[in-house]
Amino acid sequence: MKIVLLSGGSGKRLWPLSSDARSKQFLKILKNEEGQYESMLQRVWRQLHGAGLSSDVHIVASASHIEIIKQQLGDDIAVIVEPERRDTFPAIALSCLYLRDKLSVPDDEVICVLPVDPFVEESYFRKITEFEHILNITSADLALMGTTPTYPSAKYGYIIPAVLPNTENEYMPVSAFFEKPTEQEAEKLIAVNALWNCGVFAFRLSYIRQVIDQHNLPASYRELQQAYNSLKKVSFDISVVEKAISIVAITYKGYWKDLGTWNTFTEEIGERVFGNGVLSEDSVNTHIVNELNIPVFVLNVSNVVVAAGHEGILVTDKPTSPRLKELMKGFEQLTMYEERQWGSYRVLDYFDKDGRRTITKRINIFMNSLWRNETRVDEIHTITIVDGPCIFASQGRRLECMRGEVISVVPGQFYSLYSTQQEIEIIHVQIETANRIQ
Repeated sequence: MKIVLLSGGSGKRLWPLSSDARSKQFLKILKNEEGQYESMLQRVWRQLHGAGLSSDVHIVASASHIEIIKQQLGDDIAVIVEPERRDTFPAIALSCLYLRDKLSVPDDEVICVLPVDPFVEESYFRKITEFEHILNITSADLALMGTTPTYPSAKYGYIIPAVLPNTENEYMPVSAFFEKPTEQEAEKLIAVNALWNCGVFAFRLSYIRQVIDQHNLPASYRELQQAYNSLKKVSFDISVVEKAISIVAITYKGYWKDLGTWNTFTEEIGERVFGNGVLSEDSVNTHIVNELNIPVFVLNVSNVVVAAGHEGILVTDKPTSPRLKELMKGFEQLTMYEERQWGSYRVLDYFDKDGRRTITKRINIFMNSLWRNETRVDEIHTITIVDGPCIFASQGRRLECMRGEVISVVPGQFYSLYSTQQEIEIIHVQIETANRIQ
């Protein structure tokens, strides 16, 4: 069995800590059993490894996320690059054709697709190992994983079993699948023993190839990759699951939560004040999440989340927090913080006047990592070494630089910084000398 781990997402639901460059699955804000902070991605990978499944995993992610994935999990992680975000059906189709064309995975291989961000127990991953057996003993096209609903949510898909769920049965046939009903519809679905869909799909590679043909999509990985930006943005649930003829489901009985909103996320971060903040005792069920160096004080405000990040500041009551993604539609801004394989940067100041832009960044470069950059013909760069020593290299010259030194890079040059002794910290100023051509 091959496992495809979907790591998409636009970073809107947990803004301002998340962004397009650092989606929610990369936020190191969950505590592991040793009390160390880890991201959702690191937690799921640790659990997959514990279940003996990590060697068969391929992560599907956009090109902009490859560096942060490798920073958090290591260089040996297998990543399938999604040219751009087109929702889960195109991502799954691309992944399956990659497995067939690039890795020669046979048509009868079972493919299991998982989301990257479920907050679950170890038993969830042991349950996943049952999918291959279930598909072997049934003629089902698809196998799903469901869990018992705790309230009528409009955020999840619902699996409607053809028989009453029974813990003695290995699986149950599915009569229908309902994606994101209203709360009133969800109440009716729960009354007929519907399960929440955990977002897990298992199928044979041959089945998804048939689906690709039915949708008149290119039948090879290379051709689908080239046509990817023209594909319709559609979920796997709507495009495939709702139309499937033969579906079975297994039931997961353990703890399961989708940490997709501030309301659900703050229930699992383990502390009411994360970062530099003070919360008054009469602020009931309120959380401060602050990754800035400045303090945040909250007085006598209950049932809210105050989140301060490099991208901005959010104040929301908890029940309303799921509306954030809708509120941010059309909102665009310069990425203010990003983690890369070589280190990280944050924007300290951004100034744009008469079509000429100045950007000031604080950049951290890991020891033994090489940071490369270049100046365009219409800009100059100034670098102040905040913490060194380091080596500056450009155009065949090599300089040893110490803390406090300032380097100017003229237009049209490639240059790099690195250190074999310690982590480097610099202030980098990028100044445009001519108006940009729009």
